[in-house]
Amino acid sequence: MKPANFDYHAPQTLAEAVELMVRLEEEGVDAKILAGGQSLMPMLAMRVARPEVLVDLGRIKSLDYVRQEGGVIAVGAMTSKRAAEESVLIEQQQPLFHAATKLVGHRQIRNRGSVGGSFAHADPASEYPAVALVLDMAFKAVGPEGERTIPATDFFVTYMTTSLESTEVLTEVRLPIMPAGTGWAIQEFARRNGDLALAGVAMTLKVADGVCADARLAAFGVNATAVRLTAAEDFLAGKRPERAMLEQAAALAAGSLDEPMSCVHASADYRRHLIRVLAERCLAEAVGRAA
Repeated sequence: MKPANFDYHAPQTLAEAVELMVRLEEEGVDAKILAGGQSLMPMLAMRVARPEVLVDLGRIKSLDYVRQEGGVIAVGAMTSKRAAEESVLIEQQQPLFHAATKLVGHRQIRNRGSVGGSFAHADPASEYPAVALVLDMAFKAVGPEGERTIPATDFFVTYMTTSLESTEVLTEVRLPIMPAGTGWAIQEFARRNGDLALAGVAMTLKVADGVCADARLAAFGVNATAVRLTAAEDFLAGKRPERAMLEQAAALAAGSLDEPMSCVHASADYRRHLIRVLAERCLAEAVGRAA
């Protein structure tokens, strides 16, 4: 299939983009923002999405950057995933986000797909939302009322839906620099390399005085949004990271899930099983990395 007809706009500046989105909203026009297009274009081709207007942010160069600001790495929303993957700053200072980026699709997709576009798309099978919850990331958005910062806990609302207003543009993704000595891991299972995950787990963990501290786990690919695995986190607090404890924590992580999604590719029971296996692998890997 081919996309339905649509009008196309390519603003040169962020102010132009916001002004355009406001005008289209006032006129009752169904408009969608186009970033890298690696998620939206297939939806247009299959006519799952049929906007009247596309607003392409590709010419707004001010949204393409990676830089350190104190204890945070600021990533412009139009930065490509490939640029994030190749960033030495991200690789050294936020290795969990770097590892998650390398799992996204294939190199060709990462060349075109934008970091901000993935977050705004909010696919529950994507790696990024789970990483955002684990790291307590934040997002900057600009709209007619100015700029605001949205914490990750408030950003993802439900299936492929964020708290961004229809006239807002996501401008920046903010990654906290990982403290020294933090263990981390991300594991996923997909039918083929590069496919969206049927289930996955991302996490960070500290080990202090021989016991676990500040464990943060999130699952993706199993519910309408990525979800924190708080039962496992609470169980791990103050316990020695021995194999039996990690197995129990993984079982708690899987058991605490609300009813996972079920589809032709994976039943709810199978997804729950995957979370247990992947959580156990992540825990062992993170403990090994923790200083």
